[in-house]
Amino acid sequence: MTVEELPDIEPYEPSDVDLSDPELYLNRELSELAFQQRVLQETIDERNPLLERVRFLAIVTRNLDEFVMKRIGGLKQQIEAGVTEETVDGRTPREQWDAVQQKLRPILRKQADCYHEQLRPALAEAGIEIVDYGELGTDRRAELDEYFRESIKPTLTPLSFDPAHPFPFISNRSLSLAVLTGESTDEEPTFTRIKIPPNRPRLVEVAEGSRYVLIEEVIRHNLDAVLPNVEVLDTALFRLTRNAEISRDEEVAEDLIEMIEDVLEQRRFASVVRMEIESDANPYIRETLQEQLELGDPEIYHLDGPIDYRDFATLTELDRPELKREPWSPRSHPRLSDGHGSVFDESGAEHDRSIFADIRESDILLHHPYHDFGETVQRFLTEAANDPQVLAVKAAIYRTASDSEVIQSLIEAADNGKQVAVMVELKARFDEQNNLEWVRRLEENGIHVAYGTLGLKTHSKTALVVRSEGDGVTLYSHVGTGNYHSGTAKRYVDLGVLTADRDIGQDLVTLFNSFTGPGLDKEFRKLLVAPVTMREKFTQYIRREAKYAQAGQPARIVVKVNSLEDGAIVEELYRAAMAGVEIDLVVRDICRLRPGLDGISENVSVHSVVGRFLEHSRIFYFENGARAEDPGAVATASEGGHPEYYIGSADWMTRNLDNRVEAVTPVEDPRLRRELKFNLDLILADNVQRWAMNPDGSYGQQQPEEGEQQVSTQETLMRKTTQTVETDRGSFTPEFPTDNGILVEAPENDG
Repeated sequence: MTVEELPDIEPYEPSDVDLSDPELYLNRELSELAFQQRVLQETIDERNPLLERVRFLAIVTRNLDEFVMKRIGGLKQQIEAGVTEETVDGRTPREQWDAVQQKLRPILRKQADCYHEQLRPALAEAGIEIVDYGELGTDRRAELDEYFRESIKPTLTPLSFDPAHPFPFISNRSLSLAVLTGESTDEEPTFTRIKIPPNRPRLVEVAEGSRYVLIEEVIRHNLDAVLPNVEVLDTALFRLTRNAEISRDEEVAEDLIEMIEDVLEQRRFASVVRMEIESDANPYIRETLQEQLELGDPEIYHLDGPIDYRDFATLTELDRPELKREPWSPRSHPRLSDGHGSVFDESGAEHDRSIFADIRESDILLHHPYHDFGETVQRFLTEAANDPQVLAVKAAIYRTASDSEVIQSLIEAADNGKQVAVMVELKARFDEQNNLEWVRRLEENGIHVAYGTLGLKTHSKTALVVRSEGDGVTLYSHVGTGNYHSGTAKRYVDLGVLTADRDIGQDLVTLFNSFTGPGLDKEFRKLLVAPVTMREKFTQYIRREAKYAQAGQPARIVVKVNSLEDGAIVEELYRAAMAGVEIDLVVRDICRLRPGLDGISENVSVHSVVGRFLEHSRIFYFENGARAEDPGAVATASEGGHPEYYIGSADWMTRNLDNRVEAVTPVEDPRLRRELKFNLDLILADNVQRWAMNPDGSYGQQQPEEGEQQVSTQETLMRKTTQTVETDRGSFTPEFPTDNGILVEAPENDG
């Protein structure tokens, strides 16, 4: 039965459930902090190699810094502006701010406890000691003091605060040492700030590769050389975090580049939203900082040092393979690897086979970091730049590497006479400066550059190559879930499709013309594009599943996203669940929906995967009326009885659906569909890296039952990729159960 043959049923409206009840929705900020707790667990989890735990220690600090800058900073801005509007979960900005402060403190304390009670002793047991200055012998201290005089002291600039000196400016996230000096207890002491130099190693080697002292401890014990002829009364380590949410009015901006430059300048001097300070800090130091920085008590975090753990990531560079995970190098794609890159003519002569011939043969599914970015996406752009048959190259850049080969390929394409158009999103947060530099470089090379769409961020991950061929012009497209960034492609799990589908290519033509033209088009053939068609289409697909369920047909939704924040989408999912749709949600971090609520979401499950790679891909699966005997069967947009699959750049967040330009593509090739099903099936069977959400929003880490085989999503995919390459397009038998209704056999990895 097709959806057109079903009765015309309005969206399911339960008579006894108020879907506007705030109790049905989890708070966005608290949900994100719950994710950071799951990341912190990777530091605590003794199943992980020791230096992998240290890596996660640093990651937690970086993640929480960004959360404080963006989310707490934004809440403080709303409070100061007098905003009292409640979120879908019924909290005002002030109530959210209070709840976040209460939730964040125990996470930071737990991180510090983990370092002191677990990691530091475990490192020492492994022969990597982080020692206090006072534990060193006389000779070692003398060597350190000499190192201080020669290499550290010249970089220090003590800034005192007294009637002759204003309170010093303290930069965002810089580690500082507050020093109190004075000559007698009757006089008010002098406050001096010394910035811990970020261009000197934080972990100072005492013995090569095995013993370290923190640089702040070296400075503390040599203050007499920095502040001579005064008595040092006390010291305290502290760090500030400033607001990254700077208001900007694009409607009145005369020049977008000038506006972004102004934002970057304002961010340097933005208000402080958090101060971390050693728990035993002298009250005079704390009060001086609090008064001068205008901080309330809830914004001050008393912590046991070292406070900032970002620099501990340098320990992961030690040559101690027994303390690390087995290294992973992305593999060649089986469709594009050696042995498939050449063709032979009738005489037997070998010729290079272009990537365009492979794409024209059939669509190719890319899966990073399992497939090598350089040999797939980068090759696509490099060949386009140098292929004499290519007429034009277009790309949308949200973030890219500072030494980007992607940008270099676009410049080469222009040098080779191609028409090149690039959309560079200047408003990509924390990448504004990098993107500004690329804009100037591209424009210097005569490339058409668009900076964004007024009032919107362009977040789509798309590239288009226009190639002249014997039978006319062929459009080659790449639509992905991740940025054109060679660095993150080694650490983030992302998907992409290379296709010669004419409709998708024409949609990208329309999209890129919208970037450089006066406005965003509203008509697309296959792509779901935000903010013009995506919300409407996803809503229709969810409601269609509900219609099938009400008609007694199989109905299922499986979605993998980074975040599920949009209240309207959550409400649609609740309705679908109450109508009988089976729903599995794989949500990396923010999720407002509560699974397992009696009579509402009993048939909804929410999962989160945390592992060595950051899960960043988005997959959308709609069963569309019947559990297909062949999961890869091709269906038209209106045809029932065959599942539909999409991948793309958008999360189910209000900002993605309404305030960003996003692109999601259907995946229609049967082999690629089976590959996507394989990945979803694997995640839902994971009993190592997967967490399952409880109705109250808490999570439980899944563990194998006694005697049960371990199933790890990322480890399985690494093995699968390696074995597929080694067996030259060979099949891979999954080592996990396949009884959850998505997939009954593993696919050949030929896409």
